[in-house]
Amino acid sequence: MTSPTGNEAFVVFDHVQKSYDGQTLVVKDLNLSIGKGEFLTMLGPSGSGKTTCLMMLAGFETATHGEIRLDGRNINDVPPHKRGIGMVFQNYALFPHMTVGENLAFPLQVRGMAKAERESRVARALDMVQMGRFASRRPAQLSGGQQQRIALARALVFDPKLVLMDEPLGALDKQLREHMQFEIKALHDRLGITVVYVTHDQGEALTMSDRIAVFNDGRIQQLAAPPVLYEQPENSFVAGFIGENNALRGTIEQLQGDKALVRLQNGEVIDATAVNIRESGQTTTVSIRPERVEFKPDLMPAGAHTVEAQVRDVVYMGDILRARLNVAGQDDFVMKYRNTLGQVKLSPGQTIRIGWHPEDARALDPV
Repeated sequence: MTSPTGNEAFVVFDHVQKSYDGQTLVVKDLNLSIGKGEFLTMLGPSGSGKTTCLMMLAGFETATHGEIRLDGRNINDVPPHKRGIGMVFQNYALFPHMTVGENLAFPLQVRGMAKAERESRVARALDMVQMGRFASRRPAQLSGGQQQRIALARALVFDPKLVLMDEPLGALDKQLREHMQFEIKALHDRLGITVVYVTHDQGEALTMSDRIAVFNDGRIQQLAAPPVLYEQPENSFVAGFIGENNALRGTIEQLQGDKALVRLQNGEVIDATAVNIRESGQTTTVSIRPERVEFKPDLMPAGAHTVEAQVRDVVYMGDILRARLNVAGQDDFVMKYRNTLGQVKLSPGQTIRIGWHPEDARALDPV
């Protein structure tokens, strides 16, 4: 069996369901194949089922129905310590009474590894995360970023083929978090391990992943590479959850293949790409990314559709400016544009014309 990435399927969820009370399903008929060496992120809001899926894969939760396979082997009844899976948690889970070296040696000792081999592996794992000189320190003597590196090294020390990460960067400040994202991804690329990563941070998922599974209400809403997920959302939930998004409400006036004419609430008609729309007359939400909107005539894309907009407010964000507009009777339309020398200044109350390429407007299910 192969995964959609073309790699051999290494992790498989086959019709997996999970209920804690025997009635309510928190994971609903999950079918997912993860390729060997892939970095797959499970992304979604709290309660969407992503962490439950990770815990079932780790062996800390049991599937109510279905089968979970690792490298072709059914692991439903295999205890966590026999699955050979590395784990990294948000709270690091380091033993405070042990040194860094002892923390890393512990999983090897549990596996009955000889002392010389343990010491060699600990040194190699610490070098992987550039923490070789900290072996004799205790966790309390390390910063948050250093502790996270040690937790990562401990997950890698016994050469697992699969590493699970549950919100591992959630406790770090923004700058360190972004730095660690690149470090973890570089380590993944260098070692070729399979990583299943759980987060609710969209930017983190877009930065690190080969593919992202967007969860909501116990189901995968869309599974795709980051650019596809962002540029081609398949429903309004994904469009609204991944990055910032404009959602113009309207009705399908005309439908021809994947081309639609949409009548907005103020009566204006715009072109859009129809996604999972079956017939004219359906209500729809048109998704348009803020950075795809332009207000300067000389920068309008060829074939751009233009509409009138009223400026509500403009927020300075350093490298970009964020304007909130009233478009088609909706006050929550956002346009982002670069802060360049000689930039036209927009003022609250000003009426402008904005435009976007028809391909950047996607007619989705109604919100």
